[in-house]
Amino acid sequence: MASFTTRRGRAAAGAAALALGSLLLVSCSSAPAESDSTDAAAGDFLPCIVSDEGGFDDKSFNALGLRGVTDAADALGTDHIKVESASEGDYAPNIQNLVDQGCTVVVAAGYLLAAATEESAKANPDVDFIIIDDNSIDLPNVKGVLFDTSQSGYLVGYAAASYSKSGMVGTFGGAQIPPVTLYMDGFALGVARYNEDKGTDVKVLGWDFDTQEGSFTGNFSDINAAKVLSEGLIQQGADVILPVGGPIYQGTAEAIRDSSAPVALLGVDTDMYTSAPEYSDLFLTSIARDMPLSIATVIEDTEAGDFSKETYIGTLANGGVAISPFHDYEAKVDPALADEIEALRVQIVDGGITVDSPSVP
Repeated sequence: MASFTTRRGRAAAGAAALALGSLLLVSCSSAPAESDSTDAAAGDFLPCIVSDEGGFDDKSFNALGLRGVTDAADALGTDHIKVESASEGDYAPNIQNLVDQGCTVVVAAGYLLAAATEESAKANPDVDFIIIDDNSIDLPNVKGVLFDTSQSGYLVGYAAASYSKSGMVGTFGGAQIPPVTLYMDGFALGVARYNEDKGTDVKVLGWDFDTQEGSFTGNFSDINAAKVLSEGLIQQGADVILPVGGPIYQGTAEAIRDSSAPVALLGVDTDMYTSAPEYSDLFLTSIARDMPLSIATVIEDTEAGDFSKETYIGTLANGGVAISPFHDYEAKVDPALADEIEALRVQIVDGGITVDSPSVP
């Protein structure tokens, strides 16, 4: 399967290639003074990014955001600056650090950076800001980049229910915020669709769509807490687990490695089979989103003078979200599953299926 397009101007081609057989089913850190930068000439266009507490080595959310910035910088022939956050207390000083270094556009990686981003945007109207997973800031120099991962989560939930032998699948998140629960909602609704179509009763552990209550580690960095939650799900019989929150998937992977039960892992944000090769044998599939293309496109538009505060929303239709291949599990899933998922994808794109989540952007 082909990989997501990563350069501006190819979004339409990416959307056209969304058929399941052609997809690459694709938020720690230092004090502000320790930003990683190159020497940009004064007055040059300078894209910058600040991570959430997950750090740029999470092989997921922050890493993808950084790749969008570096892809844009490469395409434009300019430098970039990145700075990591070890905790929420770093967000405001890190953003100020980037403004002080002359950044033209600042990418804030995550919903939790909204307050700090809004404060800085008000104080610096000549700087453009892009915030991932949030569109709550109504300012002319702030653009939200969102992804309707409930759509791809629906497909992955259906696939998980089809694969499960125990009739129980599990999920948990890093924090109970809309960008996280959006994944979990889509997942639960996809399981429900499978049950409706097949007359089965596959149960979702760790998240109740109706009550919007479930299990969370409380942050995006506590690998041990993720392992404990995963062990609990395995003990309850879950044989497919979806951890939603950057690097916390590592805790789930450790729990699966330590267990004698056959349990499949589901990834988020990118095709985790390729992003985390040390765990590639565990990944059934992933709920993916093309953050690099989306962020790079917005940055390049900004450099061209086309910045707008209108929210970008990635969907199955425009290639912003997708389901990854089954890779090593290809021979282990129902032979009819790929066609069933493609039919569901087409119905979502055409509007025949609406994935209704309270967190839909």
